[in-house]
Amino acid sequence: MKSIAALQAAVTATPFDGEPSDAELDAIETESPLILAEVALLDAQIMTIDRTPTELDQQRIRRARRRVLAARRDLANRAATVTVSGGAA
Repeated sequence: MKSIAALQAAVTATPFDGEPSDAELDAIETESPLILAEVALLDAQIMTIDRTPTELDQQRIRRARRRVLAARRDLANRAATVTVSGGAA
């Protein structure tokens, strides 16, 4: 049987304090419009799980899908702009 005592020190060398780093918080803030749009889409889809969607439900889902696509587009464009402007110097 192998002992994992030697590996344990490497795995637990830095204690996790449970808080996100500043970089992680910035990434969450940058992606928050997309996250909120995806939550709205899920809400619209969940409302129609146990029943046949009405015309209003279908409109709500289409609108939520468009918001998700727009948020993804904006996030991709923002990432491309940062990459291009950061590398041009």
